[in-house]
Amino acid sequence: MATEQELQSLFNTLDSDGDGKVSINELFLSPGLSAVISAETGVSSPQELVSMYGDKDGSITFEELKSVVEKAGNLN
Repeated sequence: MATEQELQSLFNTLDSDGDGKVSINELFLSPGLSAVISAETGVSSPQELVSMYGDKDGSITFEELKSVVEKAGNLN
């Protein structure tokens, strides 16, 4: 389980270009962090996360990620 602050820190680390979104490419560049996100969301892969919960442009915002983690019951 993660706190919102921990989730925000993880998101900021993945958002390498600082645009407020994590793209599928950014997820693949950090496989260890992607594994943490998979564990927190219950989603098996970055592709599934972005396709099911992200924007149509192939990225996911912090609010979208937070929503998925909350639905999985992993946000303190």
